Formats: sequence, C-alpha cells, structure tokens
Amino acid sequence: MKRRVARIIRVFRSPLDPSRGRLVGPGIDLPCALGRGGPGRDKREGDGRTPVGRFKVLGALYRPDRIRRPATALPLVRIRPDLGWADDPRDRRYNRPIALPASCGHETMWREDALYDLVLDLSYNRGPIRRGRGSAIFLHSARPGFTPTEGCVAVDRRRIRDLVGRIGPGTILEIVA
Repeated sequence: MKRRVARIIRVFRSPLDPSRGRLVGPGIDLPCALGRGGPGRDKREGDGRTPVGRFKVLGALYRPDRIRRPATALPLVRIRPDLGWADDPRDRRYNRPIALPASCGHETMWREDALYDLVLDLSYNRGPIRRGRGSAIFLHSARPGFTPTEGCVAVDRRRIRDLVGRIGPGTILEIVA
C-alpha cells in the first residue's frame, strides 16, 4: 500500500527541554532532537539554534554503501566520500554542497557515524543565501539519547527511512517557536 505524501510536517519544541521536540504530520508523530540552543528566529552560523520557519524539503542524500536507495518522490543524491557542505560565511560557496578536499570550513557528508546515512535537505537560507545566517540545516538521524544537534532536526534512525517515504517535493517542514 502506497502512503500519501504529507503536505506539511510540523516540529514543536518540548516545553521541558528546548533541544527536544516532536515532529508531527498526517500519520507521523516522532520525538526529535533540535539544536542545543533550541528553536530561534534569528539564526546565526555556529549558534546551535534550529531556525524557526517554513522550509521546503529540497531533496534527500543517502549513503549507498550503508543503505538501499530510499523509496521517495524526492530528488536523490548519493553521498560520496568527497562530498562536503560549505559552512564558512567568507567562502563564495557558503551553504552549498562542495567537493572535498576543500580549504574552507565545511561539513563532511560522508561520516563515520550514521547521522548522515539518510539526510533531508531543507531550504533554510538557500534562496537567497545570506552569509553568516546558518548553513547545513538538515533533517537527519539522531544520536543515541536524542542529544542536541548543531541546529538540525534529528529523528530516530530506524524511523527516518519510513519518514522519507512520506515526504515529497511539495512537502513543507514547519519549525514552530
């Protein structure tokens, strides 16, 4: 049975711990980890805050050596060992995928842990890109214990594969303050 693609999925922060929350949509209700600074409207590079707002899900990236190609209507990119994401506001490629090695500050997408085995690319600070306003904001797998992220939204790695099947090109992730 094919599942319907959600039009909107909302992320609500916990009233007890701003670095935790719930990801909620049609047939979806999952605990999630948020940035160590909790949700915020004035996101800055390195502040550990999860940006508040409505963000289109642009696509998914996955590690083909660790997981099968996910079933999704989203555009898919295979993560390679030389894939990075520029997070240096001084670099002209800021908040974009880049080839590694690179001389600028960056996220390495090919990680030793499983956090980026399947990643949803959110449209935060992508059009137009404003330098210093935050980069590499994704929905990805959570660490054990749902410890805080650097600003991303993270869910249990056993549930992210099912979640990506419920998200399509028109899905909006709304992070609520």
